[in-house]
Amino acid sequence: MKLQHFTHRSRFPVPAEILAAWHEAPGAIDRLTPPWEHAEILEHSGHVRDGARARVRLKVGPVSLEWEMIHEQYVEGRQFQDRQVRGPFAEWIHTHRFLPDGPDASILEDHIRYRLPFGPLGKLLGGSLTHKKLTRLFEYRHRVTGADLGAFSQEKSEPMKIAITGSSGLVGSALVPLLRNRGHQVLHLVRHEPRPGAQEVRWSSDSAVLESEQLEGIHAIIHLAGDNIATQRWSHAKKERLRSSRVGGTKLLVQALSRMKRPPKVMVVASATGFYGNSGDEEVTESSPLGNGFLSQLCEEWEAASEPVKSLGTRLVKLRFGVILSPKGGALQRMLTPFRMGVGGKLGDGAQWMSWLALDDAVGMIEHALVSESLKGPVNAVAPWPVTNAEFTRVLGKVLRRPTMFPVPGFMARLAFGEMADELLLSSTRALPSQLQASGYSFLYPDLEGALRHVLGAESGSHSEQADTQPELQNSVS
Repeated sequence: MKLQHFTHRSRFPVPAEILAAWHEAPGAIDRLTPPWEHAEILEHSGHVRDGARARVRLKVGPVSLEWEMIHEQYVEGRQFQDRQVRGPFAEWIHTHRFLPDGPDASILEDHIRYRLPFGPLGKLLGGSLTHKKLTRLFEYRHRVTGADLGAFSQEKSEPMKIAITGSSGLVGSALVPLLRNRGHQVLHLVRHEPRPGAQEVRWSSDSAVLESEQLEGIHAIIHLAGDNIATQRWSHAKKERLRSSRVGGTKLLVQALSRMKRPPKVMVVASATGFYGNSGDEEVTESSPLGNGFLSQLCEEWEAASEPVKSLGTRLVKLRFGVILSPKGGALQRMLTPFRMGVGGKLGDGAQWMSWLALDDAVGMIEHALVSESLKGPVNAVAPWPVTNAEFTRVLGKVLRRPTMFPVPGFMARLAFGEMADELLLSSTRALPSQLQASGYSFLYPDLEGALRHVLGAESGSHSEQADTQPELQNSVS
C-alpha cells in the first residue's frame, strides 16, 4: 500500500531560526503533547539532532503501547525528522520544516508520510479517523507554538533558577516544560528521595524536612503543592490533611527561605477563589472581603502563612485560582464521562457562578507573575468572563455534541458530598481578574467555548482570541 501524506502549515511572526529554536528546547515535546491524549514521555534525549531518540507510552482504552522514534535529517534552523523505529504505524516519517517568509516571519510545516498497519484493510477502517486525529493534533500543536512565541513572548526575563513544589500536579506538569523552554533552570521540591542526577530537593511538611542550603541560588519559588481538595467528603481527618498540606507546607517553605543568605526575589503561591465564599451574583475583585465557611477560612490561613516572606524583601504574589479546565485533572476531567455519555446536566438550579480558566492561561499567569514587578498581593487567576453553571453546562454539551438534560438536584449533591457540595459545587463566585488586567496580562482563552475546544481538541470554531498566534493555516492530506 502506498504511503499516505498529511501536511499542516502555519505562519508565525518570528524568524525561522527562533521558530526552530523553540522546537529544539528541552520542554517542547511536553508542550506539544495534547492534554486529551493518554501519553507519557518515557525517554527523550533532550535535543533533535541526528541520532537522538524519543520514546512515548500511548494508552488507547485498555491497550498500552510504546512509540519509539529516532531524529534524523537535522539542518540547523531549518528542519529535522522523526522516523518511527517501533510503534502503531507500519511506517511513519514526520518532517518538521521552518521556512523563512521574509526577515521577520516564517512558515512551520509539519509533513507526515505514513502507512497504516494491516494494508488496505487498515486504510479502509482507519484512514478517515487517522486524518481527523492528525488534524486535531496539529491544530493544537500550532496553537501552543503560536501562544508561546506570541502572547507569552511578552514575558521576557533573564534565565532564572526556579524552585517549584507540586511540579507533578496538573498545573506543575504543564508549567515546568514552559519554564524549561524559556531557558530557566527548574529545581523540583519533591516528597520522595531525590533521584541521582535529577534537579530535586526533598521536602515534607509532615516531618518539617527542607534544608535552606539546598535552595541557595534560586531567583524565584513557585508553591503549588497541596492535598487535593475534591477527592472525598470533608471529614475531620480530611480537613486536617488539607490544612496541614497547605498551611503547614507554606510555613515550612517560608521558614527555609528566611534562613537563606539570599532569599529569592519573588514567591508565587497558589490559593483559590474559594477565599470569597458564596458571593451570589456579586462581582468580586481582589479587594472583596473574606467569605464564610471552611474553604474561605482555609484560603485565609493558607495565604497568611506566606505573608512573612515579604519581610525578606521577596515580592509575594498570591494567585487565587478558579476552576482550571483540563481533561487531565480537576473538575472538567470528572465531568467528561457523564457528559460524553449524554447524561450530564447542571448542578442544582445552575444559577451559581463559576470562575474558570484554561490550563494554558494558568501557566501563563504564573509566568506573568514571575516577571511582572508591579504584580503583588492577591491576584484573581480567572478568565475575564465567568459563567453560570447552567451556561457552562450548555457550552460543554455543545462542544461535545451531547445533550445536557440530566440535572443533579442540590439535595443529591449534598447527600453524595456533604459540606463540600455547598462550598464547591453549589457555591457561587463571580470573580474578576482585575489585577491581571491592570498588569497587562494577555489572555489566551478568554471565552469558555474557545477554551473548551482547545483543551478537548474539539473541532475549531471562530476563536478571535488566537488572532496573534497563527494568521494563516493550511492543512492537506493525500
